[in-house]
Amino acid sequence: MEKKSFVLGDVKLTGCKGSSLLPFVTHGLVLRSTKRLWVLIMTVVEAYICGKKIDTQNNKSELPSKVVSLLIEGIAQNTTGSVFTPEGGGNIEVSGSPTEKAILQWGVNLGMDFDVVRAESSVVHAFPFNSEKKRGGVAVKVPNSEVHIHWKGAAEILLDACTSYLDDNESLVALDGDKVRYYKKAIESMAAGSLRCVAIAYRACKGETVPNDEEELGIWQMPEDDLVLLAIVGLKDPCRSNVRDAVQLCIKAGVKVRMVTGDNLQTARAIALECGILESNADAKEPNLIEGKAFRALSEEQRLEVAEKISVMGRSSPNDKLLLVQALRKKGHVVAVTGDGTNDAPALHEADIGLAMGIQGTEVAKESSDIIILDDNFASVVKVVRWGRSVYANIQKFIQFQLTVNVAALVINVVAAISSGDVPLNAVQLLWVNLIMDTLGALALATEPPTDHLMDRTPVGRREPLITNIMWRNLLIQLLIPIPYLCVKLQALYQVMVLNVLNFEGIKILNLEHESNEHAKKTKNTLIFNAFVFSQIFNEFNARKPDEMNVFKGVTKNRLFMGIIGFTILLQVIIIMFLGKFTTTVRLSWQLWLVSVGIGIISWPLAVVGKLIPVSRRPFSEYFSSIISSCIPSHRRNMGGSLRGNEEVL
Repeated sequence: MEKKSFVLGDVKLTGCKGSSLLPFVTHGLVLRSTKRLWVLIMTVVEAYICGKKIDTQNNKSELPSKVVSLLIEGIAQNTTGSVFTPEGGGNIEVSGSPTEKAILQWGVNLGMDFDVVRAESSVVHAFPFNSEKKRGGVAVKVPNSEVHIHWKGAAEILLDACTSYLDDNESLVALDGDKVRYYKKAIESMAAGSLRCVAIAYRACKGETVPNDEEELGIWQMPEDDLVLLAIVGLKDPCRSNVRDAVQLCIKAGVKVRMVTGDNLQTARAIALECGILESNADAKEPNLIEGKAFRALSEEQRLEVAEKISVMGRSSPNDKLLLVQALRKKGHVVAVTGDGTNDAPALHEADIGLAMGIQGTEVAKESSDIIILDDNFASVVKVVRWGRSVYANIQKFIQFQLTVNVAALVINVVAAISSGDVPLNAVQLLWVNLIMDTLGALALATEPPTDHLMDRTPVGRREPLITNIMWRNLLIQLLIPIPYLCVKLQALYQVMVLNVLNFEGIKILNLEHESNEHAKKTKNTLIFNAFVFSQIFNEFNARKPDEMNVFKGVTKNRLFMGIIGFTILLQVIIIMFLGKFTTTVRLSWQLWLVSVGIGIISWPLAVVGKLIPVSRRPFSEYFSSIISSCIPSHRRNMGGSLRGNEEVL
């Protein structure tokens, strides 16, 4: 059995349009960040320090001690992660987000003793990472009474706030135009290689400039300009091996994957190309590629215009994601959203289906979502779509099966009652049919596992009917099965009530002339009941594959389905052979058993012939609506239209 990597949250079923059904037929999937696409083992692979590129494998010996000391101080204090060193020695354990872990590990490689560094200085104020400003910082009081302001964040944004850097001689050097261009070119180069670029900077302040009072410190704004650039690093996380295939499977299934990330636009572009979200460099331009602030600046009408074209949005804020989701929904798309942060909660709630991350996701994100992805893997999101479509398809299969059973039973009994005042299927038999079709039939069809064929279908719109044209066609074809029953019944009625001359032709057909009239009637009705049940048993196989010729494909993999079919046949044999007094039936000969099975098995070739009949893509309900509207006088339609217009104005 396929291992599932997701759990359903608080799912609401409201007919066929509840939020729980929407991921099954989703048109678009919005990724809040790139984390779902990667292995989440980030490492620092490039670094620019002291105005030059250094070797990250052997960088400690190349750097001045002051620069290393400031870097280690900033890395250890300005972090939400931690480093645990076992007392008896052994490998250290680094915890935190993937980005924090990578930078902390780099600090350890530089010689950082995490606990010692944090003990030597104290944090007097902190500015948590802000998704709008793309940075986070701390104010640290060091032993000489100075306060060091350490910042860490998006490289190109933090670079604009720096005015100098430390060179190899530990001297402050102004960041002139040439050096700024050098760093920007380095950032672009790393971003083009799908590296996440992070800058580390600091600023020294006198102790007296920092408030001592807690109330004043709470409203104190840490200096954000005139910073000293310490390092710009590039972090690499290998792409998950199954991501590209999963993205292509989504595209094949009609699901457009959009990536909304806080990363540099060039980094986002490189990742999208690597993962297949963008097919080629030709696609990597506006409006497929857009920056968050540019999208945010558009008017509502302009956002509606470009929303469908966007594939990648870089340097975005959580509000940008919300605006994108709202625009796509207004355009009629069914939208699924992934998210892991507290700021993602509005978009997760706004989307038709919210997908929260089980590992990195916050409790707020999980509470706002409908489904939780346990392994934070994008491939599991594809499994959600597969299973969702499977549930939706299984509901359709059961509805088609139920309509066939109920309409067939209704036609048989109504026609028989009108013709003779008697019905071939009595109340007990109908209760048994209802039991095996409603309960056992539901179990058999609802447990069908997802197949690759489901991902070849186009998504279903939110306003498309649950009963499709293919289902109507299959229903009409299967309703041809009751004709033999009616012929048997009506022929017997004709002989007894109208054409007595033939002396019960129906009894001759069943070769029951030597039996009493009452026994012959019971035998005939038992045959009708038995054949009807077997027709539904065989029709369950047809219901498994409403739009495929081979209805037996994968049937042996669903052991529950096979078990229910066998159990139903066993109970039917017991009823006919041993419970005749209870169900008003008689035992059938082996010849009549073959007749029952033969009548039932006709449904298989009949279904194959029916599937050769083409169906229109236009729903049948629209044909009925157009016929009804054509029957209404034009002046009444105009009156109705004017009334509706007035209602809208009101």
